[in-house]
Amino acid sequence: MSVEHRVTLPMGERPLLLEMDQVGKTFTGDVVALRGMSLKVNEGDFISLLGPSGCGKSTALRLISDLMLPTQGKIRWSGDHASGDLGVVFQEPTLMPWATVAQNVWLPFRLQGKSYNSVKDQVLEALKLVGLEKFLDSYPRELSGGMKMRVSIARALVTNPRLILMDEPFAALDEITRFKLNNDLLELKAQIGCTVIFVTHSVFESVFLSDRIVVMAARPGRVIQELTVEQPYPRDDEFRTSAEYAAHCRATSDALHKAMGDAA
Repeated sequence: MSVEHRVTLPMGERPLLLEMDQVGKTFTGDVVALRGMSLKVNEGDFISLLGPSGCGKSTALRLISDLMLPTQGKIRWSGDHASGDLGVVFQEPTLMPWATVAQNVWLPFRLQGKSYNSVKDQVLEALKLVGLEKFLDSYPRELSGGMKMRVSIARALVTNPRLILMDEPFAALDEITRFKLNNDLLELKAQIGCTVIFVTHSVFESVFLSDRIVVMAARPGRVIQELTVEQPYPRDDEFRTSAEYAAHCRATSDALHKAMGDAA
């Protein structure tokens, strides 16, 4: 099966994919990382979790990905939920240095016991989607930082997941590369119609990428406000210089300052 190209419906028509219902997470020592988080994720959404360090953004991703269990509340998927429904992109590319680009993208299938030859078409298609089909035999040491992140994105989408979780994937990159990958990510999403939850500290990045921005506060981690960015896709550099973009950035920045004030 190749990477599925899904159609993204208008926001008000998208079916529910998963729901967080009053989810909380408390760690040893009574450290409350997340409290009472409720969030509905619909198919085709691009949701950014925006907030200061310690507000529970990454914890929320780990709970959704089943890397940890909630202390309170429930996370419910719509319909059947299998391990292949999720793709994850971390802040660091986390590539195996001894393996080629193609072998790194093959990893999720390898963990499922599938041979490379049986899935090589899917691997090649995923690399084509991120523009790296000519580098399948290259090694991570031969790639730039941006290219390594593209490999990580290809690895996340190669199993055709229903949801891709991205934990500050571009934070360590220079601004020019980051802008380019923001553009490429939206183009990729338009091609395959995936659902994305994206963690960021950047107001500007969240407004450019998202149709929904969930602003969070720390101590304890919780949702303060949700904003909608109704600017249609595709979005490009012209949107970055528009009055609409500036207005959304101001509103999002105000919400973030309120969140940080509430956490003080």
